[in-house]
Amino acid sequence: MDNTLISSDNTWALWSFLTGWAAISIYLEQKYKWASKISGAIIALIGAMVLANLNVIPLESSVYDAVWNYVVPLAIPLLLFQANIRKVWQESGRMLTIFLLSSIGTVAGTIISFMLLKDVIPHLDKIGAMMAGSYTGGGVNFAAMAAKFQTPSELVSATVVADNMMMATFFFVLMAIPTFSFFRDRFKTPHIDEVESGVTGDESETQAASFWKGKEISLKDIAISVASAFALVTVSFNLADFFAGVLPGGEDVNIIYQVLGGIIGDRYLMLTTLTVLAVSLFPRQFESIKGTQELGTFLIYLFFVVIGVPASIAIVVTTSPLLLVFVLIIVLMNVLVSLVLGKLFKFSLEETLLASNANMGGPTTAAAMAIAKGWHKLIVPILLVGTLGYILGNYIGTGLGFWFQNLM
Repeated sequence: MDNTLISSDNTWALWSFLTGWAAISIYLEQKYKWASKISGAIIALIGAMVLANLNVIPLESSVYDAVWNYVVPLAIPLLLFQANIRKVWQESGRMLTIFLLSSIGTVAGTIISFMLLKDVIPHLDKIGAMMAGSYTGGGVNFAAMAAKFQTPSELVSATVVADNMMMATFFFVLMAIPTFSFFRDRFKTPHIDEVESGVTGDESETQAASFWKGKEISLKDIAISVASAFALVTVSFNLADFFAGVLPGGEDVNIIYQVLGGIIGDRYLMLTTLTVLAVSLFPRQFESIKGTQELGTFLIYLFFVVIGVPASIAIVVTTSPLLLVFVLIIVLMNVLVSLVLGKLFKFSLEETLLASNANMGGPTTAAAMAIAKGWHKLIVPILLVGTLGYILGNYIGTGLGFWFQNLM
């Protein structure tokens, strides 16, 4: 980190880079048709990945942590203020089904990968449990499984390296899939069609520029939206922390307490729930606030820049190439199974890709993809379903971990 052009402790320079590159990505997406087809989110991700591996920006920094800890939570309520709450449960039911089908790919991929590599990678039973949990519900489960199975710290670090590199590539692939006619010809694409139907007849405008037309916004709108977002995050996180502290924890507690703690003790699920509740109780007040989609989307672009800063490619190649193969097999199986079962059970391409994203990266990355693509009706459903994956991931990781121990 110390030999990069921008050091990890150069806070202002890193914030300037994050906001500047996010702004450039948005500009390119709305200015040029080639960039609009790629999407600003992918441009943000790739640019950060390249600059990180050219030693321009550091691989780790407290600035990146601030994006995860503060920027993403604030973006979620801002983007839910305009959500169509009346269709949440209907659409969440569909999303839950494809999410569970997608998780079959994670389980199958972990088993196959473990069987192929268990004799050449030490402690693969522990790593398998970590990745099975992580690739079912997101990174939250990674830490939980690492602690549960007491994985050696050097292996945890090496796995993080491989995982970060794979996730950056995985998000790029998922974002790119809807641009290929091969997939669009074989799946229903109602949300993509809806976004494209909003494009004007102006040939000089990109789809992104047409969608994000300038809107009237006042100082009052900015003040109310930002203050409301801060208030909802504060109440939600403190309430979730309170419940997590009072409910009994540990491996030996009743399963009901484990599930209850996973639901009401989870910060993001509490945030989503309270925001949905607030918007349902005061729909006119929230829907009348202008600019919340724009503010929230810009914050999510900062998030895309950050997830594009993977561990060094050189480190992956020299220290953990087999771990990269291990996680690659799991990722490929998840995507393959998701697409096959999504097609078989007549799910849309958007639902299928978001379910796979929620499995691998968790609800925040899946919601970020929905936002970047303009699939706004799917933001709430994938947040709800993806957050519930935190619970499912711990059980899957634990079950496979104990089974793998018996096979080592």
